[in-house]
Amino acid sequence: MHIAIVGAGIVGVTTAYELTCDGHEVSVFEQRSAAAEESSFANAGLSSPALLIPLAAPGIGGPQSNRLWGRHAAVRLAKGVTASELRWLWRWRKAGRSPALPMALSALEQLGRYSQARMRWVSEQLQVDAETGRGALVLLRTVEDLAHVQPALQLLREAGMAIHDVDAETARQIEPGLSPDTPLIGALHIPDGESGNCRLFAQMLRYAAQERGAQFHFNAQVTGLDAAPAGLRIAGETLPRRFDAVVVCAGVAAAALLRPLGAELPMAALHGYSISAPVREDSHAPQGSVVDPLHRVTITRQGQRVRIAGGTELGRGDGAHHAPTLQTLYQAISGWFPGGVQVSSGQVQVWRGARPTLPDGAPIVGPSGLPGVWVNAGHGGCGYAFASGSARALADLMAQRAPEVDLQHFALRRF
Repeated sequence: MHIAIVGAGIVGVTTAYELTCDGHEVSVFEQRSAAAEESSFANAGLSSPALLIPLAAPGIGGPQSNRLWGRHAAVRLAKGVTASELRWLWRWRKAGRSPALPMALSALEQLGRYSQARMRWVSEQLQVDAETGRGALVLLRTVEDLAHVQPALQLLREAGMAIHDVDAETARQIEPGLSPDTPLIGALHIPDGESGNCRLFAQMLRYAAQERGAQFHFNAQVTGLDAAPAGLRIAGETLPRRFDAVVVCAGVAAAALLRPLGAELPMAALHGYSISAPVREDSHAPQGSVVDPLHRVTITRQGQRVRIAGGTELGRGDGAHHAPTLQTLYQAISGWFPGGVQVSSGQVQVWRGARPTLPDGAPIVGPSGLPGVWVNAGHGGCGYAFASGSARALADLMAQRAPEVDLQHFALRRF
């Protein structure tokens, strides 16, 4: 088949790669001038365990009463928040109290585990390494910190993932750069945890897909979709382009593209921040990944840089970065790993990006309900963690093969 993909973020690129591996003719359309320029540009990079990514699902992250209010609120309402975004927030909070939450989290855990295995397999086949880091620590200041991740921990342990309770001394042996002065009663060690450079992996797969025949069209803004026959319209072109199938991997823009066709995606852009800084002293810097559940901050080692990510804002904002959120990120790296990175150098990169998120935290992977139009979007903060698995499963589905992971929970019809 000749298949068009809308969007060249991590999800679009992995989808292009998997479809070209199946022998399809693939054309990717991206409004930016390069791949992975938006949500995939400088995200946290934690790929496993996916459920430990802050706000991976609405039922993880502490008591519901602390989600919007208090010093460590999970979501900050930024300027410009709309009525539709507030309705989305109500649905998100409702999903966190749903009796179906355990089943939803289990589906996410399975997709995350499958995706990690697929990413590793692809990396081995292509002989590429996207600055992969092994091992993860969840740092516990107090016993109460466990409440923020307990639902995820239970599922991960039930699925057979090795999670070790370690004391503070052992935690500092695993991560020698951890400050001896920062309060720490213990940690959770996940030896199979993994992180990497999402943008770098996307670029590597883009070239691999191109070698297999995929064509990437940059600076090409898709203004509309067609079904029966499938096609898309490009800004500046008078006639639509026809394809055998179209896959929408357009992140936040996916909802607007599908709405005129009658497919409603209740998607919101949750904006997060990251700081990327060069390693100053290797022995003082993190060696793997670290999660601070209280502040919902992740710290990942990416080659000779360290990325500190956190913060969640609903609303467009006023164009300026939220200084208190950035201060929390700087304090996290200086408090946990003093002297490990050069936070005052001119090489520090500060980024704010959108996480296209659905109310239940799960992506949509599968048919849109419209002839020839498919969807692989809404991965929230777990795009890097879910991309490889989602892409492979969707490619199997389009080939009328049974995917190796159950996609029932990720169908659009659930909305």
